Amino acid sequence: MINVNNISFKYAGQKRLVFEDFSLSLEENRIYGLLGKNGMGKSTLLYLIAGLLRPTKGTVCCESVVTCKREAETLQEIFLVPEEFDLPSMTLNKYARLMEDFYPRFSREVLERCLKDFELSTDLNLSNLSMGQKKKVFMSIALAAQTRYLLMDEPTNGLDIPSKSQFRKVVAENMSEDRMLIISTHQVHDVEALLDHVMILTERELLLNASVAEITEKYAFEMRMPQEMDDTVIYAEPSLQGNIAMVRRTADMPETQVNLELLFNAVTKGLVK
Repeated sequence: MINVNNISFKYAGQKRLVFEDFSLSLEENRIYGLLGKNGMGKSTLLYLIAGLLRPTKGTVCCESVVTCKREAETLQEIFLVPEEFDLPSMTLNKYARLMEDFYPRFSREVLERCLKDFELSTDLNLSNLSMGQKKKVFMSIALAAQTRYLLMDEPTNGLDIPSKSQFRKVVAENMSEDRMLIISTHQVHDVEALLDHVMILTERELLLNASVAEITEKYAFEMRMPQEMDDTVIYAEPSLQGNIAMVRRTADMPETQVNLELLFNAVTKGLVK
């Protein structure tokens, strides 16, 4: 479990607090979606969890150990895939050996399987890859490390449409029950089929912190024609086929997949709490 305990944080030289007395508990065996507008602190929260930033007040703990202490045993269980990164100028095989030396459960088998799903060879030189290829390689390394806590910041940025589908497949097939994945993203449609928990962050607080099961029990997401826009509709957006609507779910309605864009807009407009 990861516990964020009453933290405050601001960047050096800035007056504005990114977080103030902010708390959050995260459990294993979950794929969390962390959503929010630009500047709301999504990436900062991931860096605080990873121990790369230190809160000015409060603590961030991984299994009761303060992450910013950067103890080896804790770091071996956390892997962060940032939005922007560089890979060293070396072969993938050499880089994998370095990862094996640090992460005790690193699996070459998982690495090779992920690369195969991404349609990449294992015989690569990291300096000769495009940005999209580097992202696929680094995400494969992250999954192969088999850490209990995996953090991804905008993982589908820079991926083409087939690669986004590959990403979902790779993640779904390589998560286990003792792991936690937090995905911070603006590309909500790329990940909505993966998530089992949604967090919407704004202005130093969580507007929504709910499981997908809780959301789909209360709400349905469906297409409605103008004449069907009754008082069950919470929020809707027009489309060429009619209105894409988030509605209060009744007993006779089937469960639907969450439309994260509609949910996000409804929550940030104060229509859902």
